Amino acid sequence: MANETNVLDQLIGRIEGEALRDRIAREVDLLRGSRRFGMVFDRHLPESVRLTEHPIRKGIRVALRDESSADTWTVERFTDRTREVAVLSGDGGERLVSDLIVIREFGEPIYPGLRSVERIANGPVDAPWHSVINGENFHALQALRSTHREKVDLIYIDPPYNTGNDGWIYNDRYVDQNDRAKSSKWLSFLERRLLIAKDLLKRTGVIVVAIGDEEHHRLRMLLDQIFGDANFISDVVWQGGRKNDSRYVSNGADYMLIYARDESALAAREIRWREEKPGVHEVLEQGHLVWGEHGPNEEAATAAMRAWFNSQSKDSPVQALSRNIYFLPDGTLCGDADTRSPSPRPNLRYELLHPITRKPCRMHPNGWAYSEEKMHQMIAEGRIIFRGSHNDYVRFKRPLESSSGSVAPSVFDRQRIHSGRHLEGVFGDKRFPFPKDHGVLMRWFRLAAPEDAIILDFFGGSGTTAEAVMQLNAEDGGTRQAILVTNNEIGATEAKKLRKAGLHPGDPEWESRGVFEYVCRPRISTVVTGTRPDGSTYSEGLEANVEMFDLTYLDPGMVRRGHEFESVAPLFWLEAGARGERIEEVPEQGWALTDSYGVLFDFDMLNAFAAAVTVAATGDRTPLALFIITDSPAEYQQAVKRLPAGIETVQLYEDYLSNYTINTVGGAR
Repeated sequence: MANETNVLDQLIGRIEGEALRDRIAREVDLLRGSRRFGMVFDRHLPESVRLTEHPIRKGIRVALRDESSADTWTVERFTDRTREVAVLSGDGGERLVSDLIVIREFGEPIYPGLRSVERIANGPVDAPWHSVINGENFHALQALRSTHREKVDLIYIDPPYNTGNDGWIYNDRYVDQNDRAKSSKWLSFLERRLLIAKDLLKRTGVIVVAIGDEEHHRLRMLLDQIFGDANFISDVVWQGGRKNDSRYVSNGADYMLIYARDESALAAREIRWREEKPGVHEVLEQGHLVWGEHGPNEEAATAAMRAWFNSQSKDSPVQALSRNIYFLPDGTLCGDADTRSPSPRPNLRYELLHPITRKPCRMHPNGWAYSEEKMHQMIAEGRIIFRGSHNDYVRFKRPLESSSGSVAPSVFDRQRIHSGRHLEGVFGDKRFPFPKDHGVLMRWFRLAAPEDAIILDFFGGSGTTAEAVMQLNAEDGGTRQAILVTNNEIGATEAKKLRKAGLHPGDPEWESRGVFEYVCRPRISTVVTGTRPDGSTYSEGLEANVEMFDLTYLDPGMVRRGHEFESVAPLFWLEAGARGERIEEVPEQGWALTDSYGVLFDFDMLNAFAAAVTVAATGDRTPLALFIITDSPAEYQQAVKRLPAGIETVQLYEDYLSNYTINTVGGAR
């Protein structure tokens, strides 16, 4: 059966001879039915999107903004220099530019920029800035591939689950349950984005993809295909409570598929994802108080701690910990580790003398846990201690600070209702039904990413990932940096209501109800500042810096002539780490330098620029990137030779952006 969005079916449809066309179509259907191995799906025609922000230019494909027709045309020319009326190809005739909207297919070159829409400086001057980009995520990923290739530590995404009820968009149309190619379209849609995402991850990076039952099996095969099954880490099950949409079994599980960019790189770093056992924090806090009162009297301090243990209620998380605790002479709080030590191995039998009595210590019937050489080494290192004067007192030294972690389990429980209530508290109303759970994300970010990680979410939705990163930094003092990509789409049901009221994408009333403007942006602003959009108080706010941008589409000619620097300046700032001040305009001296990066605008000022960079590099603020604006490869190479080695250099603007990506030459020397 032919599918109008499939490339092969479209080509077959162009065959003039009916008999030949039917014969080839039958053979293709047979071939489709015979493919049994691997991830099999049709790669559909490149997605097309309606770009409300893209300027109308000659040669651009357009459609009617009010969606009264599905036809598209190419802009052939304008009637006069005002460019208010466009002459369209075919039967398009003349149309007001204000009535048109740009239609773009992925694969056609675009020239993105960023326009700041809100900037909140509520954190330390030297803290990293979190970034939120409102725009088509495929185009945003293309831009990020130029600024963040192999720089991202963790990618977390919660893409459409393709349930048939979530109303995700492919080729500018909502995909519903009755579309026979919905899974194939979904795989095409996701594959394009994941291929770019892979380029963004560090070699030690990790990607976490949330998914439901509907596409879980297909997604795992797709991830195996893109990242390699050898890089699979885990299939985490989130039990979130009963679901009421099943006729037979109420499966309350959702999933998180976790893959490494290169698992061998993680193994080389001996990364273990551990989390603190419940109650350990309380025990350590109490231990410090007790030692402060009774130390250096170990016996009195130990007795006080045991009394505190006994006073705790049965529901207290500390009840899960061993009560047989004690203090070392230096005040380190330890737990009785006899039951947690490695199981004794048969035949590891030798005499171990107690250091005080010089008598043999009692040995387990199966022998010691370690070889004699290893045991004496551990004793010398202070990892095994002897307490008291009896020959049966041998204990492994396990300070609670170092033994409090356990590897994260692959199944966890967390009711989904918590996330909805949290977001309702942020806004003071119910405006987004099923947000991600920031508490769950904080847990996995804490486990899977370093404290200075760059964390990317390109299905940003309501902004949960950004809030989770900022809350986690506030909790443990980390300097993680969130990059969130979302869009301003409206759900299928809401869109239907707005169209019925005569509204369409691009209209102010329509855009004000999109997920970025109505949910993500006000949420992040409220969480950081502590003040809701209506002026009421939500919290004391967070010490964080965050900036929100609209993705824009630029005229390449204007870029090459240097007339769009304000729009591309945020991209340079992002590439240099999004820290400190941003170079936003061309200075009179012809160059600019911050603590993070520099831009040489006038090549005649190379000597002064190189001297300033050299001074900075010999101090404590070596710039991360230097941008050299010149169309001459010879001039660029001359600049590279004059600049300090080890700093990334980038040439601008000739072919400034090519096929969504900044066309750069060079790299770290």
